[in-house]
Amino acid sequence: MSYSMRMTDTPVGRLRLVAGERGLIAVLWPDHDPRRVPLGPLVEDQDHPILIETERQLGAYFAGERQSFTLPLDFHGTAFQITVWQALLAIPFGETRSYGEIARQIGKPNASRAVGAANGRNPISIIAPCHRLVGSDGSLTGFAGGLAAKQHLLRMERGASAR
Repeated sequence: MSYSMRMTDTPVGRLRLVAGERGLIAVLWPDHDPRRVPLGPLVEDQDHPILIETERQLGAYFAGERQSFTLPLDFHGTAFQITVWQALLAIPFGETRSYGEIARQIGKPNASRAVGAANGRNPISIIAPCHRLVGSDGSLTGFAGGLAAKQHLLRMERGASAR
């Protein structure tokens, strides 16, 4: 099975958007490691409606005009990973949560490290806001797009939510 893809330029770099028939499958960073988010063959498709809408909503997000996304998401992962990724969707714009808080939220209070591992494999960066997860002391932790991109996203959100 192949998926449709489209490149888009953003303030945090050139991102690869990937969709299938049921929804958005991935938002990938320029230095994407295929072991982190394994995908099949990708076919460039400038006309895929989900990719066009994803690019439009990301543009509005980076312009400070959108705080949440209304896109069909098609997560591919284990049941636990999908549970974690769905929990990310509940973190409000401009706020952060710790890995432990997400572990407790999903009913697995001792699974902070597993939450961290699942978060590290989140295929739909920014849309499923893995950048909003921080260490228990509030420190910035690993991020597929790099810590500078994570810091940019968090600052941008905090600034927009303070308006």
